[in-house]
Amino acid sequence: MPSIVGPIKINSVGGGVVNFGDSFYLSPKSSSKTNTGSGSLNTGDFICTNNGLSSTNPFDPDVNDQNITANA
Repeated sequence: MPSIVGPIKINSVGGGVVNFGDSFYLSPKSSSKTNTGSGSLNTGDFICTNNGLSSTNPFDPDVNDQNITANA
């Protein structure tokens, strides 16, 4: 069904979806990349990590890793 939307003001939208009127399919998309060293993303109780020499190389020569295109 059609809808009538009056005056609006949106200051910011951070990671959400703004929808006015009818919609059949909403598919928000996002991507991110994290560079971490060994043993840095462990979660849980009583974690013991023994790392000798750890080095993280965040250099990325191909620039595009996770392309987000199209609407579906």
